[in-house]
Order: sequence, then structure tokens, then C-alpha cells
Amino acid sequence: MKQKLLKAKEAISPILATLLLIVIAVAAIVVTYSWIMMYMGSAGEQAGVRLWKTNVNFYTQDATKKIDIDVQNTGTSDTLIIQVYVGTSSSTLENQTTTPALPISLPAGSIRSITVNYTWTNGAAYYFKVASSAGQTLEWLEQAPQ
Repeated sequence: MKQKLLKAKEAISPILATLLLIVIAVAAIVVTYSWIMMYMGSAGEQAGVRLWKTNVNFYTQDATKKIDIDVQNTGTSDTLIIQVYVGTSSSTLENQTTTPALPISLPAGSIRSITVNYTWTNGAAYYFKVASSAGQTLEWLEQAPQ
């Protein structure tokens, strides 16, 4: 009788072990799936509008100092450039009047050139900020030529 009881316990152990492994594997799959869905969801939201600085050109035209800023939308949604700021530090940015006038349409995959009249100094560093109607901003530091 004792041997039958021991054999019965041995027969249950592999079944329980198999069930436990299946439960652990399913739990790992669920955790991995939820993490991937969360990651892909946030990546998809960010792909809507993505601003990118392609070029900044400091120059003088008819005794007026100007800066040309080329901004690209590498995202999949159209947007508008609604504000352009320039300053000597990130805390002293000033709203600029642009050519063409704001707001400026920036379709997905396109590049637009924005010109601001700004009295810049050779070799000085300037902070730029471009804001879109979708809420994305593009900020960077650029040094004027010597």
C-alpha cells in the first residue's frame, strides 16, 4: 500500500511540473506582449510630426543681418510652424518675425526655409527654438561664423 502511494505521488509530480512551466511561459508571453504594445504605441504617436533642423545660414543682405533656418518634418503628419525663437541663451529666447509670415505650412516629408532678421555677432553662439501647431518643439544651439 505504501509503495502504491509513493508511485502515485511520483506520477503527479511530472504533471504539476509541466503545468507550472506552461503557466510561467504564458505569463512571460503576456508580459512581453504588453511591453511591446506599449512601446509600439508610444513610437507610433511620436512619428506623427518630427521636426529636424537641416541647415542654418547666417548672412548679411543690404546691411541687414539675417538667418535662414531650414526645418524638415520627417514625420507622417502635416503641421504648421507657429513660433520661431532666437536668443543668446535658452532662457532669453525672443519671438521672431519671419519670412514667410507665420504660421508656415510644413507638410510631412518636406523642408521649409524660414528667414529671420536678427542682429548676430561673428563667432557668437545662438539658441533657436521652433514650435509646431502639433505641440512638438525643436531646440538647438548654433554658432555664427567667424
